Amino acid sequence: MLLTFISLYLVGTVLVGWFASKFVKTSSDFAIAGRKMPTYVVASGLFATWFGSETVMGASSEFVENGLLGVIEDPFGASMCLLLIGLFFARPLYKLNILTFSDYFRIRYNKNVEWISALFLIPSYFSWIAAQLVALAIVLQSIAGLPFVYGVLICASVVVFYTYVGGMWSVAITDTIQTAIIIIGMLILMLELVGKIGGWGELINKTPSGFFRFIPKEQSVVSWVTYFGAWITIGWGSIPQQDVFQRVLSAKSEKVAVRGAFWSAFMYLSIASMPLVIALCGTLLYPDIKSGDTQMTIPFLVLNHSSLGMQILFFGALLSAILSTCSGAVLAPATVVGENLLKPLYGHKISDKRLLHIMRLSVIGITLVSVGLSLYKAEIYELVGESSALSLVALFVPLVAGLYWKRATGLGAIISMIAGTSVWLILKFYPTEIPGMLWGLVASFSGMITGSFVTRHDKEKLHIG
Repeated sequence: MLLTFISLYLVGTVLVGWFASKFVKTSSDFAIAGRKMPTYVVASGLFATWFGSETVMGASSEFVENGLLGVIEDPFGASMCLLLIGLFFARPLYKLNILTFSDYFRIRYNKNVEWISALFLIPSYFSWIAAQLVALAIVLQSIAGLPFVYGVLICASVVVFYTYVGGMWSVAITDTIQTAIIIIGMLILMLELVGKIGGWGELINKTPSGFFRFIPKEQSVVSWVTYFGAWITIGWGSIPQQDVFQRVLSAKSEKVAVRGAFWSAFMYLSIASMPLVIALCGTLLYPDIKSGDTQMTIPFLVLNHSSLGMQILFFGALLSAILSTCSGAVLAPATVVGENLLKPLYGHKISDKRLLHIMRLSVIGITLVSVGLSLYKAEIYELVGESSALSLVALFVPLVAGLYWKRATGLGAIISMIAGTSVWLILKFYPTEIPGMLWGLVASFSGMITGSFVTRHDKEKLHIG
């Protein structure tokens, strides 16, 4: 019965994508849904950007093993990211009427920065998409005993189809429906388990001392720097992410874009806390769960200790969460490939119909690469961390400097991207006590300042001459 419901749910998702395809006439429709989305759709989409495998399975696993300090990155850092987008980024970027972050880099800097930024942005999604495919395959494996490889291929096929045909329209419609399912499913399950524990007070009393500690216990420089790094991995690193940006740009007005970001920050912090509570309740009620793969804590709990109705509700919510995240993550780099890598090669000769076709083919290509990565690595939390770290060290500084530092130049942006990424990659092989991404961020800042001042100095010498 449960497997039948899951099958019907996946078929329904495909049908939604097919329905949404009738709204896609142009590349703008495909990439940002023609800028027609109201506040609740924008907020649902931004919320659904990250509420996937990382939150439900990855973060809940970290929470039961390491307490509150283990999930600073997500949901706290992710909620901060959405808040910062509403405060500092949604308004100025929406005004530019663009499709991608790389479009912004072309307008603010030059075409070289546009192209290079696209090369850095696209790979940052492979790990993120792979994490979602891994989670979907694990869910199907736990429900039906389906081999992992087949689960990855089936889920990738579903995501590719409805993203290919409907683009952002498919993503927006499914995000809105799936957000409602997520909220209902998670809330009912959480309240049921808290009731079994004996209430919130009893839940807190049964947790180990220091479990809810929010700041580092060790008052050392390294521990505080690492703590800061946890906040900014997603908190800053996901600001220059195309999937977030596309959902902001799909808003029907500037005010709606800003409001949607604020609402999504509140939604994420509150709703993303539910899987953490569910996992904690599960380990207290059934301690043997912790002896296995803690990524499977919640699915195992639901399958073995809940009614069929609750299983249907929960796995519907879980699939909703992961599919929403995965589809948006596939669409984002596909848009960049078409708009910023291939379109410039055609000059002004390319038609909008041709560009739309390129974006759709890019959806297939991006998914195939991510499928390969998902079969190579199966650790959700690690895959997600790699994705956010790359965008942090490569793209965050050029974006912020471009918006808020008038002296930022194209050379500074290029050196910033290369320096930040190079240092981060080197330190992945030669790790230090302080996370490599923080050294990469320092290198990115230094590259921007150095390159911008060198360019300015050369211009001043040329002007004097």
